[in-house]
Amino acid sequence: MTTASTPFTPLDPGRVNPMDPVEMDYWCGELGCSLDTLQTAVAEVGEHVAALRQWLEDRAAPPA
Repeated sequence: MTTASTPFTPLDPGRVNPMDPVEMDYWCGELGCSLDTLQTAVAEVGEHVAALRQWLEDRAAPPA
């Protein structure tokens, strides 16, 4: 359980654990996206945070 005095930190800060709802909530906040978007990103590019950040950036960028 997380509280304001003990903020949540993932066990592996380079990887998202899609099976942990607390961690998914954490990464939604860190990556600035909704749960649905994060789940879609994980399904498309995997659990690595760098790949997820890139996917989200590419998705937000206007078409060239």
